[in-house]
Amino acid sequence: MSKKQSDYLSSLLGSDATPPSPTPAPAPTPSAPRPTAPAEAGARPAAMNLLARDSALSRVASGEVRQVTQLLLDPARVRIWHGNARHQASLTEDTVRDLIDAILSEGGQKVPAIIRRVQDDPKYDYEVIAGSRRHWAISWLRANNYPDMMFLAQVHSLDDEAAFRLSDIENRARKDVSDFERAKTYVEALRLHYNGKQVRMAERLKLSEGWLSKMLSVGALPDWCVNAFASPADIQLKTVYPLAKRIQTALIAEPELVKAMKAVAAKLSADQAQARANGKTAVLAIDVVKQLMDAGSDVETTEPFIKFDAPSGRTALSVLSSNRNGVSVRVHAGSGATEAELVAMFRSALHAVEKQGRGQRG
Repeated sequence: MSKKQSDYLSSLLGSDATPPSPTPAPAPTPSAPRPTAPAEAGARPAAMNLLARDSALSRVASGEVRQVTQLLLDPARVRIWHGNARHQASLTEDTVRDLIDAILSEGGQKVPAIIRRVQDDPKYDYEVIAGSRRHWAISWLRANNYPDMMFLAQVHSLDDEAAFRLSDIENRARKDVSDFERAKTYVEALRLHYNGKQVRMAERLKLSEGWLSKMLSVGALPDWCVNAFASPADIQLKTVYPLAKRIQTALIAEPELVKAMKAVAAKLSADQAQARANGKTAVLAIDVVKQLMDAGSDVETTEPFIKFDAPSGRTALSVLSSNRNGVSVRVHAGSGATEAELVAMFRSALHAVEKQGRGQRG
Protein backbone atom coordinates (compact mmCIF):
# COMPACT_ATOMS: atom_id res chain seq x y z
CA MET A 1 0.00 0.00 0.00
CA SER A 2 1.37 3.45 -0.94
CA LYS A 3 2.00 6.10 1.72
CA LYS A 4 -0.84 8.23 0.29
CA GLN A 5 -3.28 5.35 0.54
CA SER A 6 -2.07 4.48 4.03
CA ASP A 7 -2.40 8.09 5.20
CA TYR A 8 -5.86 8.35 3.68
CA LEU A 9 -7.00 5.17 5.43
CA SER A 10 -5.51 6.28 8.75
CA SER A 11 -7.31 9.61 8.48
CA LEU A 12 -10.60 8.04 7.47
CA LEU A 13 -10.54 5.47 10.25
CA GLY A 14 -9.39 7.98 12.83
CA SER A 15 -6.23 6.09 13.71
CA ASP A 16 -4.33 9.24 14.59
CA ALA A 17 -6.34 9.46 17.80
CA THR A 18 -6.45 6.90 20.60
CA PRO A 19 -9.51 4.71 19.93
CA PRO A 20 -12.49 5.25 22.22
CA SER A 21 -13.36 2.59 24.78
CA PRO A 22 -16.06 0.33 23.32
CA THR A 23 -19.48 0.41 24.92
CA PRO A 24 -22.29 -2.13 24.59
CA ALA A 25 -24.85 -0.97 22.06
CA PRO A 26 -28.11 0.21 23.60
CA ALA A 27 -31.22 -1.79 22.82
CA PRO A 28 -32.78 -0.10 19.80
CA THR A 29 -36.07 1.69 20.43
CA PRO A 30 -37.95 4.07 18.14
CA SER A 31 -37.32 6.98 20.48
CA ALA A 32 -33.81 6.07 21.59
CA PRO A 33 -31.35 8.95 21.09
CA ARG A 34 -28.40 8.43 18.75
CA PRO A 35 -25.43 7.10 20.80
CA THR A 36 -22.55 9.52 21.22
CA ALA A 37 -18.87 8.62 21.07
CA PRO A 38 -17.42 7.74 24.50
CA ALA A 39 -14.54 9.77 25.93
CA GLU A 40 -11.03 8.86 24.78
CA ALA A 41 -9.32 6.23 26.89
CA GLY A 42 -5.69 5.99 27.95
CA ALA A 43 -3.26 8.54 29.31
CA ARG A 44 -1.73 10.90 26.76
CA PRO A 45 0.01 14.26 27.08
CA ALA A 46 -2.44 17.17 27.01
CA ALA A 47 -0.86 18.61 23.85
CA MET A 48 -1.28 15.29 22.04
CA ASN A 49 -4.91 15.01 23.12
CA LEU A 50 -5.59 18.51 21.79
CA LEU A 51 -3.90 17.69 18.48
CA ALA A 52 -5.91 14.47 18.16
CA ARG A 53 -9.12 16.34 18.94
CA ASP A 54 -8.35 19.04 16.38
CA SER A 55 -7.60 16.36 13.79
CA ALA A 56 -10.88 14.56 14.51
CA LEU A 57 -12.84 17.82 14.31
CA SER A 58 -11.19 18.60 10.95
CA ARG A 59 -12.24 15.24 9.57
CA VAL A 60 -15.81 15.75 10.76
CA ALA A 61 -15.90 19.30 9.35
CA SER A 62 -14.67 18.03 5.98
CA GLY A 63 -17.79 15.86 5.68
CA GLU A 64 -15.76 12.70 4.97
CA VAL A 65 -16.50 11.29 8.42
CA ARG A 66 -19.40 12.90 10.20
CA GLN A 67 -19.48 10.77 13.35
CA VAL A 68 -17.49 7.82 14.68
CA THR A 69 -18.77 5.65 17.53
CA GLN A 70 -17.26 2.40 18.80
CA LEU A 71 -19.66 -0.24 20.15
CA LEU A 72 -19.89 -3.84 21.35
CA LEU A 73 -22.72 -5.51 19.42
CA ASP A 74 -24.65 -8.72 19.00
CA PRO A 75 -23.52 -9.81 15.50
CA ALA A 76 -27.03 -11.13 14.80
CA ARG A 77 -28.17 -7.49 14.58
CA VAL A 78 -25.48 -6.66 12.00
CA ARG A 79 -25.75 -7.63 8.33
CA ILE A 80 -23.05 -7.65 5.64
CA TRP A 81 -23.09 -4.66 3.28
CA HIS A 82 -23.83 -5.68 -0.32
CA GLY A 83 -20.66 -3.89 -1.45
CA ASN A 84 -18.37 -5.87 0.86
CA ALA A 85 -15.54 -7.46 -1.13
CA ARG A 86 -15.30 -10.69 0.85
CA HIS A 87 -16.65 -13.81 -0.87
CA GLN A 88 -19.01 -14.83 1.94
CA ALA A 89 -19.48 -18.43 0.78
CA SER A 90 -15.74 -18.99 1.32
CA LEU A 91 -16.02 -18.25 5.06
CA THR A 92 -16.02 -21.53 6.97
CA GLU A 93 -14.67 -22.75 10.29
CA ASP A 94 -11.54 -23.97 8.49
CA THR A 95 -10.85 -20.74 6.60
CA VAL A 96 -11.50 -18.55 9.66
CA ARG A 97 -9.83 -20.87 12.20
CA ASP A 98 -6.77 -18.66 12.62
CA LEU A 99 -8.90 -15.65 13.49
CA ILE A 100 -11.12 -17.67 15.85
CA ASP A 101 -8.05 -18.91 17.73
CA ALA A 102 -6.59 -15.39 17.88
CA ILE A 103 -9.80 -13.97 19.35
CA LEU A 104 -9.90 -16.72 21.97
CA SER A 105 -6.27 -16.26 22.94
CA GLU A 106 -6.71 -12.49 23.27
CA GLY A 107 -9.92 -12.77 25.28
CA GLY A 108 -12.05 -11.12 22.60
CA GLN A 109 -11.91 -9.16 19.36
CA LYS A 110 -9.31 -6.40 19.53
CA VAL A 111 -9.47 -4.79 16.07
CA PRO A 112 -12.85 -3.14 15.39
CA ALA A 113 -14.77 -3.70 12.20
CA ILE A 114 -16.14 -0.74 10.25
CA ILE A 115 -19.94 -0.50 10.16
CA ARG A 116 -22.68 1.99 9.43
CA ARG A 117 -26.29 2.32 10.54
CA VAL A 118 -29.17 0.63 8.75
CA GLN A 119 -32.41 2.52 8.28
CA ASP A 120 -34.42 0.23 6.02
CA ASP A 121 -34.41 -3.20 7.70
CA PRO A 122 -36.08 -3.96 11.07
CA LYS A 123 -33.99 -7.13 11.44
CA TYR A 124 -30.70 -5.23 11.58
CA ASP A 125 -29.32 -2.10 13.20
CA TYR A 126 -25.98 -1.94 11.34
CA GLU A 127 -24.13 -3.36 8.33
CA VAL A 128 -20.46 -4.32 7.94
CA ILE A 129 -18.46 -2.17 5.53
CA ALA A 130 -15.11 -3.81 6.36
CA GLY A 131 -14.60 -6.72 8.75
CA SER A 132 -16.98 -9.47 7.62
CA ARG A 133 -14.43 -12.13 8.59
CA ARG A 134 -14.40 -10.77 12.16
CA HIS A 135 -18.20 -10.73 12.10
CA TRP A 136 -18.28 -14.37 10.98
CA ALA A 137 -15.79 -15.43 13.67
CA ILE A 138 -17.71 -13.77 16.51
CA SER A 139 -21.00 -15.21 15.22
CA TRP A 140 -19.45 -18.69 15.15
CA LEU A 141 -18.04 -18.33 18.67
CA ARG A 142 -21.40 -17.20 20.05
CA ALA A 143 -23.00 -20.29 18.51
CA ASN A 144 -20.23 -22.56 19.82
CA ASN A 145 -19.91 -22.23 23.61
CA TYR A 146 -19.06 -18.51 23.81
CA PRO A 147 -22.47 -16.78 23.93
CA ASP A 148 -21.05 -13.67 25.63
CA MET A 149 -18.63 -12.82 22.82
CA MET A 150 -19.41 -9.39 21.37
CA PHE A 151 -18.71 -7.91 17.96
CA LEU A 152 -16.45 -4.86 18.28
CA ALA A 153 -17.18 -2.27 15.62
CA GLN A 154 -16.63 1.38 14.81
CA VAL A 155 -19.68 3.20 13.47
CA HIS A 156 -19.12 5.61 10.58
CA SER A 157 -21.57 7.84 8.78
CA LEU A 158 -20.77 7.23 5.10
CA ASP A 159 -22.55 7.28 1.77
CA ASP A 160 -22.18 4.27 -0.55
CA GLU A 161 -19.29 5.69 -2.57
CA ALA A 162 -17.30 6.65 0.54
CA ALA A 163 -18.08 3.24 2.06
CA PHE A 164 -16.75 1.55 -1.09
CA ARG A 165 -13.51 3.55 -1.01
CA LEU A 166 -12.97 2.86 2.68
CA SER A 167 -13.62 -0.86 2.24
CA ASP A 168 -11.31 -1.01 -0.79
CA ILE A 169 -8.39 0.72 0.93
CA GLU A 170 -8.63 -1.58 3.94
CA ASN A 171 -8.75 -4.64 1.67
CA ARG A 172 -5.57 -3.60 -0.15
CA ALA A 173 -3.65 -4.33 3.03
CA ARG A 174 -5.20 -7.79 3.46
CA LYS A 175 -3.57 -10.75 1.74
CA ASP A 176 -6.59 -12.97 2.41
CA VAL A 177 -8.84 -10.89 0.13
CA SER A 178 -8.23 -12.12 -3.41
CA ASP A 179 -7.86 -9.95 -6.49
CA PHE A 180 -11.06 -11.49 -7.85
CA GLU A 181 -13.06 -10.54 -4.75
CA ARG A 182 -11.89 -6.95 -5.10
CA ALA A 183 -12.31 -6.97 -8.89
CA LYS A 184 -15.97 -8.01 -8.58
CA THR A 185 -16.67 -5.02 -6.34
CA TYR A 186 -14.87 -2.77 -8.84
CA VAL A 187 -17.16 -3.91 -11.66
CA GLU A 188 -20.23 -3.20 -9.53
CA ALA A 189 -18.87 0.10 -8.19
CA LEU A 190 -18.06 1.34 -11.70
CA ARG A 191 -21.75 1.02 -12.55
CA LEU A 192 -23.20 2.21 -9.23
CA HIS A 193 -20.89 5.04 -8.20
CA TYR A 194 -18.92 6.24 -11.25
CA ASN A 195 -21.39 6.12 -14.14
CA GLY A 196 -19.18 3.71 -16.05
CA LYS A 197 -16.32 6.23 -16.15
CA GLN A 198 -13.06 4.41 -15.42
CA VAL A 199 -11.01 7.62 -15.36
CA ARG A 200 -13.16 9.09 -12.61
CA MET A 201 -13.05 5.84 -10.63
CA ALA A 202 -9.26 5.63 -10.90
CA GLU A 203 -8.95 9.22 -9.64
CA ARG A 204 -11.19 8.59 -6.63
CA LEU A 205 -9.40 5.37 -5.69
CA LYS A 206 -5.95 6.81 -6.44
CA LEU A 207 -5.17 3.94 -8.82
CA SER A 208 -3.58 3.87 -12.27
CA GLU A 209 -6.09 3.59 -15.11
CA GLY A 210 -4.20 0.66 -16.63
CA TRP A 211 -4.23 -1.38 -13.43
CA LEU A 212 -7.91 -0.63 -12.84
CA SER A 213 -8.74 -1.71 -16.39
CA LYS A 214 -7.02 -5.05 -15.79
CA MET A 215 -8.91 -5.57 -12.53
CA LEU A 216 -12.22 -4.84 -14.27
CA SER A 217 -11.38 -7.48 -16.91
CA VAL A 218 -10.76 -10.08 -14.19
CA GLY A 219 -13.90 -9.02 -12.31
CA ALA A 220 -15.95 -9.62 -15.47
CA LEU A 221 -14.95 -13.30 -15.76
CA PRO A 222 -18.08 -15.38 -16.50
CA ASP A 223 -19.31 -17.85 -13.88
CA TRP A 224 -18.40 -20.88 -15.99
CA CYS A 225 -14.76 -19.75 -15.86
CA VAL A 226 -14.78 -18.87 -12.14
CA ASN A 227 -16.20 -22.32 -11.32
CA ALA A 228 -13.18 -23.96 -12.96
CA PHE A 229 -10.96 -22.73 -10.11
CA ALA A 230 -10.79 -24.47 -6.76
CA SER A 231 -11.84 -21.22 -5.08
CA PRO A 232 -12.40 -17.60 -6.10
CA ALA A 233 -9.48 -16.86 -3.75
CA ASP A 234 -7.19 -18.55 -6.32
CA ILE A 235 -8.03 -15.96 -8.97
CA GLN A 236 -5.18 -13.45 -8.82
CA LEU A 237 -4.57 -10.66 -11.31
CA LYS A 238 -1.06 -11.62 -12.42
CA THR A 239 -2.00 -15.23 -13.16
CA VAL A 240 -5.49 -14.83 -14.59
CA TYR A 241 -5.44 -11.51 -16.49
CA PRO A 242 -4.21 -13.04 -19.82
CA LEU A 243 -7.08 -15.53 -19.63
CA ALA A 244 -9.57 -12.76 -18.84
CA LYS A 245 -8.49 -10.84 -21.95
CA ARG A 246 -8.66 -13.98 -24.09
CA ILE A 247 -12.21 -14.71 -22.94
CA GLN A 248 -13.21 -11.08 -23.44
CA THR A 249 -12.12 -11.25 -27.09
CA ALA A 250 -13.64 -14.69 -27.68
CA LEU A 251 -17.04 -13.63 -26.31
CA ILE A 252 -17.19 -10.88 -28.96
CA ALA A 253 -16.31 -12.80 -32.09
CA GLU A 254 -15.27 -16.43 -31.50
CA PRO A 255 -18.31 -18.50 -30.45
CA GLU A 256 -16.65 -21.82 -31.30
CA LEU A 257 -13.70 -21.02 -29.06
CA VAL A 258 -16.04 -20.03 -26.22
CA LYS A 259 -17.84 -23.35 -26.63
CA ALA A 260 -14.53 -25.24 -26.38
CA MET A 261 -13.44 -23.25 -23.31
CA LYS A 262 -16.77 -23.89 -21.58
CA ALA A 263 -16.33 -27.62 -22.09
CA VAL A 264 -12.85 -27.56 -20.54
CA ALA A 265 -14.11 -25.38 -17.68
CA ALA A 266 -16.96 -27.81 -16.94
CA LYS A 267 -14.49 -30.72 -16.69
CA LEU A 268 -12.19 -28.68 -14.44
CA SER A 269 -15.13 -27.77 -12.19
CA ALA A 270 -16.04 -31.45 -11.83
CA ASP A 271 -12.39 -32.34 -11.09
CA GLN A 272 -12.22 -29.63 -8.40
CA ALA A 273 -15.41 -30.92 -6.75
CA GLN A 274 -14.10 -34.48 -6.76
CA ALA A 275 -10.77 -33.38 -5.27
CA ARG A 276 -12.60 -31.56 -2.44
CA ALA A 277 -14.81 -34.58 -1.75
CA ASN A 278 -11.83 -36.95 -1.58
CA GLY A 279 -9.54 -34.61 0.33
CA LYS A 280 -7.11 -34.47 -2.56
CA THR A 281 -5.08 -31.55 -3.90
CA ALA A 282 -7.09 -29.22 -6.11
CA VAL A 283 -6.05 -28.25 -9.63
CA LEU A 284 -3.76 -25.24 -9.22
CA ALA A 285 -4.80 -21.88 -10.66
CA ILE A 286 -1.83 -21.77 -13.04
CA ASP A 287 -2.88 -25.16 -14.49
CA VAL A 288 -6.51 -24.04 -14.79
CA VAL A 289 -5.37 -21.01 -16.79
CA LYS A 290 -3.14 -23.12 -19.03
CA GLN A 291 -5.89 -25.63 -19.82
CA LEU A 292 -8.40 -22.91 -20.62
CA MET A 293 -5.91 -20.97 -22.75
CA ASP A 294 -5.12 -24.16 -24.66
CA ALA A 295 -8.81 -24.96 -25.14
CA GLY A 296 -9.93 -24.87 -28.74
CA SER A 297 -6.39 -24.89 -30.10
CA ASP A 298 -7.75 -27.04 -32.91
CA VAL A 299 -10.63 -24.63 -33.52
CA GLU A 300 -10.12 -22.43 -36.54
CA THR A 301 -10.03 -18.87 -35.24
CA THR A 302 -12.03 -16.17 -36.95
CA GLU A 303 -9.87 -14.25 -39.39
CA PRO A 304 -10.93 -10.72 -40.32
CA PHE A 305 -12.31 -10.37 -43.85
CA ILE A 306 -11.63 -6.62 -43.93
CA LYS A 307 -8.56 -4.92 -42.43
CA PHE A 308 -7.34 -1.33 -42.19
CA ASP A 309 -3.78 -0.39 -41.37
CA ALA A 310 -2.56 2.73 -39.56
CA PRO A 311 0.22 4.91 -41.04
CA SER A 312 2.61 2.86 -38.89
CA GLY A 313 1.80 -0.21 -41.01
CA ARG A 314 0.14 -2.01 -38.12
CA THR A 315 -3.45 -3.21 -38.29
CA ALA A 316 -5.70 -0.65 -36.60
CA LEU A 317 -9.22 -1.90 -37.31
CA SER A 318 -10.67 -5.11 -38.71
CA VAL A 319 -14.11 -6.57 -39.42
CA LEU A 320 -14.40 -10.11 -38.08
CA SER A 321 -17.94 -11.00 -39.07
CA SER A 322 -21.23 -9.58 -40.30
CA ASN A 323 -24.59 -11.31 -40.03
CA ARG A 324 -28.15 -10.70 -38.93
CA ASN A 325 -26.98 -10.31 -35.34
CA GLY A 326 -24.62 -7.47 -36.15
CA VAL A 327 -21.17 -6.50 -37.38
CA SER A 328 -18.18 -7.51 -35.23
CA VAL A 329 -15.41 -4.91 -35.44
CA ARG A 330 -12.08 -5.09 -33.60
CA VAL A 331 -9.99 -2.02 -32.80
CA HIS A 332 -6.37 -3.15 -32.38
CA ALA A 333 -4.24 -1.71 -29.59
CA GLY A 334 -0.81 -0.28 -30.31
CA SER A 335 -1.44 0.67 -33.93
CA GLY A 336 -0.80 4.37 -33.34
CA ALA A 337 -3.96 5.38 -35.20
CA THR A 338 -5.67 8.56 -34.03
CA GLU A 339 -9.32 8.74 -33.05
CA ALA A 340 -10.16 10.57 -36.28
CA GLU A 341 -8.37 7.89 -38.34
CA LEU A 342 -10.24 5.12 -36.54
CA VAL A 343 -13.59 6.82 -37.15
CA ALA A 344 -12.76 7.13 -40.86
CA MET A 345 -11.75 3.46 -40.97
CA PHE A 346 -15.01 2.46 -39.28
CA ARG A 347 -17.05 4.33 -41.87
CA SER A 348 -15.04 2.75 -44.68
CA ALA A 349 -15.55 -0.68 -43.12
CA LEU A 350 -19.34 -0.24 -43.05
CA HIS A 351 -19.35 0.88 -46.70
CA ALA A 352 -17.20 -2.11 -47.68
CA VAL A 353 -19.53 -4.50 -45.87
CA GLU A 354 -22.52 -3.00 -47.69
CA LYS A 355 -20.80 -3.40 -51.08
CA GLN A 356 -20.21 -7.08 -50.31
CA GLY A 357 -23.92 -7.53 -49.59
CA ARG A 358 -23.21 -8.38 -45.98
CA GLY A 359 -24.42 -5.13 -44.45
CA GLN A 360 -27.26 -4.63 -42.01
CA ARG A 361 -29.58 -3.24 -44.66
CA GLY A 362 -29.21 -6.28 -46.86
